[in-house]
Amino acid sequence: MKVAVVDPGSGNLASVLRALRRAAAEGGTGAEITVETRAEAVAAADAIVMPGQGAFAACRRGLDAMPGMVEAVDSAVLKRGIPFLGICVGMQLMVERGLEHGITPGLGWIGGEMAPMDPRDAAGHALPLPQMGWNALRFEPGRHPVLAGIAPGDHAYFVHSFALSGGRAGETLATADYGGPVAAVIGRDNMVGTQFHVEKSQFLGLRMLANFLEWRP
Repeated sequence: MKVAVVDPGSGNLASVLRALRRAAAEGGTGAEITVETRAEAVAAADAIVMPGQGAFAACRRGLDAMPGMVEAVDSAVLKRGIPFLGICVGMQLMVERGLEHGITPGLGWIGGEMAPMDPRDAAGHALPLPQMGWNALRFEPGRHPVLAGIAPGDHAYFVHSFALSGGRAGETLATADYGGPVAAVIGRDNMVGTQFHVEKSQFLGLRMLANFLEWRP
């Protein structure tokens, strides 16, 4: 099994690669995991992971700068049904557009847009941004294979100031609460994305990565 980690030039690849390789070793999948910037290598992969951190627009520019990459990912995911995992801004790129530093088109696989957060506590006071730290996940047990072995209330590590707005019914698989519900896991068909950093989420993250590597949608 070949897993391609797409490098949009946003950093954080080393920790994602370590976490994926550990999850593969502990899960016994024997996956070959490599960081790729070549469209042809991504097109030949059995699964695709797209991490990202920083600004939506910068990550999209990084993706566009790799010749043929958007087309290769789009074809692999939408036409051939290759499993796809987006992490943080990699997840955000799955939606229709981002509103950070102007309007930037996303891949358009998931409905909605990434809009600025305006979280408030019960008294109406603004909560700090970015949301940075551990937060509990809320989801219906059995909702998705990538969430297997994880319980509602388990914590994941978030760092973000933008969140999904106007999403389609059924495409939000788990939420967290930060001044109101925030999409934490999104997906449909053979694609899934996490707003939180799975590679920094300890047991929960490793379990989700192992589940993804075993997932055959």
